[in-house]
Amino acid sequence: MAEHEHVRVAVIGSGFGGLGAAVRLRREGITDFVVLERADSVGGTWRDNSYPGCACDVPSHLYSFSFAPNPDWPRTFSGQEHIRAYLEHVTDVFGLRPHIRFGAEVKLMRWDGERLRWEIETARGTLTADVVVSATGPLSDPKVPEIPGLESFPGKVFHSARWDHDYDLRGKRVAMVGTGASAIQIVPAIQRQVGRLTLFQRTPPWVMPRMDRAISAAERRLHQALPFTTRLRRGLLWGIRELQVQAFTKHPDELGLVEQLAKRNMARAVKDPALRAKLTPDYRIGCKRILLSSEYYPALARPNVDVVASGLSEIRGSTLVAADGSEAEVDAIIFGTGFHVTDMPIAERVVGAEGVTLAETWKGGMQALRGASAAGFPNWMTIIGPNTGLGNSSMILMIESQLNYMADYLRQLDVLGGRAALDARPAAVDAWNLEVQERMKRTVWNTGGCTSWYLDPSGRNTTIWPGTTAEFRRATRRVDLAEYEVVRQPGAPATEAGPVAEQQSEAAV
Repeated sequence: MAEHEHVRVAVIGSGFGGLGAAVRLRREGITDFVVLERADSVGGTWRDNSYPGCACDVPSHLYSFSFAPNPDWPRTFSGQEHIRAYLEHVTDVFGLRPHIRFGAEVKLMRWDGERLRWEIETARGTLTADVVVSATGPLSDPKVPEIPGLESFPGKVFHSARWDHDYDLRGKRVAMVGTGASAIQIVPAIQRQVGRLTLFQRTPPWVMPRMDRAISAAERRLHQALPFTTRLRRGLLWGIRELQVQAFTKHPDELGLVEQLAKRNMARAVKDPALRAKLTPDYRIGCKRILLSSEYYPALARPNVDVVASGLSEIRGSTLVAADGSEAEVDAIIFGTGFHVTDMPIAERVVGAEGVTLAETWKGGMQALRGASAAGFPNWMTIIGPNTGLGNSSMILMIESQLNYMADYLRQLDVLGGRAALDARPAAVDAWNLEVQERMKRTVWNTGGCTSWYLDPSGRNTTIWPGTTAEFRRATRRVDLAEYEVVRQPGAPATEAGPVAEQQSEAAV
């Protein structure tokens, strides 16, 4: 990284969000940008999560960029290796590698109000940028619970997102802690090779069959020869999920039929009534993310698997003690305990116009205007920000909507001319958040009777979008300058941007 390097845009992260932002910048004619990546390759969460059985629970043709369709997906639900290869392909096809700085973990970002730019300290040196697009993603920093005695455990310990491929699990006594999306894929993938597997389950998930299959060579040839068939397939997958949204957001009682299907899925594989009782949730399906697997329940029914229907509370040497007092001797502990979602570590490294960090600003709960802009942080945007997550569809749809917003944000800065920045007005952020939280009240995520990673410590849902992806796309199609304060360099003439800003604001309203 060149000393005193300055760029128009600095993108943080090279997962779907960061690479999508880079492609959109190039399509907008902007080439003066860098992508800062802490690792040594692209891929984000699909690089980091390489555990056995890792795959996506969204169909392949929907879990890909609309501007980079892949007619050659090998399966209806792609594995980690296929998605990572897709992201490498996107990087090469769109010529992004010259813009990427690997090993450049961001240590600190500080807004310079005198020069209207961000000062960015990375592991490879410093640079400045007019605009920062933070695309670190909510599933990037693993969360390991504080368990008394963990530091003295003599065996192997790792998180599912930091899988130790050098450790041989064959014949070992293994504890799997957690029952989320990663755990239900790991359990059947390792059950056959371990000596004994003990699953510590704090809350059982609802699990539906995974309707996965190989995509035939004929289908792939059709998609290659007639590209519109790929778009049609994607459109159908999108439409089905859009129709499901009302049940999640307005009529959770309609999900009762889905619960019956999930119970039948369990009953087919688990014949032991006692085990079925342990595995049956006591909350409305959809309150936590509905998981997909056709192998999870059969694996739990195997004789070398024990299900402890209680969270892990203490570790005494090699003995793991559950909250109900049950014990298990193990050689290795695998944590499938999720990520820092509502307390993203990157927020501690972003210092805004008032000299406070984003984490301090969000200490009462994350909130951002249209999921992108936080008040007091000029020319800073986030991809997959607060209340942009989904419970039933593809996050790529939300990412592309936010890329539309980013592109118009940069266009508005061009129209304003000179040295200018946009800072979300606190009233606009509050109004947006109030509307989102009001809509959230009747959703299954808030009324379903569970505690999920969608909720922050105060119980507010700061993660999920309570509507359709089409609604979000409409809400982020254009930047409304009335929702922003135009910031100029100190001493700049007030008339320099006044008329233009007023005209833009009136047009936006």
